[in-house]
Amino acid sequence: MLLDTASLYFRAYFGVPDSVRAPDGTPVNAVRGLLDFIARLVQDHRPDELVACMDADWRPQWRVELIPSYKAHRVADEPAAPLAADEHAPHTGDYAEEVPDTLAPQVPVIEEVLDALGIARVGVAGYEADDVIGTLATAACGPVDIVTGDRDLYQLVSDDRAARVLYPIKGVGTLQIVDEPWLREKYGVDGSGYADLALLRGDPSDGLPGVPGIGEKTAAKLLAAHGDLAGIMAAAADPASKITPAQRKRLIEAREYVAVAPRVVRVATDVPLPPFDPALPRTPHDPTALEKLAERWGLGSSLHRVISTLEA
Repeated sequence: MLLDTASLYFRAYFGVPDSVRAPDGTPVNAVRGLLDFIARLVQDHRPDELVACMDADWRPQWRVELIPSYKAHRVADEPAAPLAADEHAPHTGDYAEEVPDTLAPQVPVIEEVLDALGIARVGVAGYEADDVIGTLATAACGPVDIVTGDRDLYQLVSDDRAARVLYPIKGVGTLQIVDEPWLREKYGVDGSGYADLALLRGDPSDGLPGVPGIGEKTAAKLLAAHGDLAGIMAAAADPASKITPAQRKRLIEAREYVAVAPRVVRVATDVPLPPFDPALPRTPHDPTALEKLAERWGLGSSLHRVISTLEA
């Protein structure tokens, strides 16, 4: 089981009241909500391995160089303070991601708690959590469940590799199981085709313009007719093809975007990962540290649920 950790703690933050606080009054709604999510996921799905994938760089420079608008609207107005070498707050270059004021201080607490529990936490400089997930999912020898609220990761769905996405609808108790039959029913594509679909239609939430005038339904029809992005562009360049004049014009005018967008939209599958142990811990890795964290941050029943679930 691969967790898109930031996606889940953002959902926890907005789903759990900020009245959930530590003894000193600091909000810990994201911390406790994420712990509750993990307990429920482990209880319901019983993974042998669990990896909390992290955004060591939420907006990698190599993606920005290809498409400058990539996540540009999410950049905070002020430059971020320099980070220590061992800090993992989401950042890119000198600019931080715009994160709610009461969420940002909870991220280091989440990291400390995961480490004390012994749940593998993996982030790699220059890459997003999506890229870590892509690398682990494609290299896995057995079934993979990817837990994320980010539809971009639908591109990793593969029935051949038994890789599916668990998409939270209400908390993590109600999940949409995304496999290839579901994708074909919903979008008309399989996992490998989803990245091309997303590239063509664009994604305002990621600052990706897409091809003007090519929406989701048209993109799906083009992919059904021509197989993949390369086939669509070849047909656009062929006067004898059956692409409509309007679509041909739009695709040809978007050639520069289409040439670079695949590297931005498709998750990396070759991230150089550090050594780590993905095995689901049965007992806390550092009980003393965990006890101190529980007392300081008032983690109470949320932490107890995780520990008892792991032990079971």
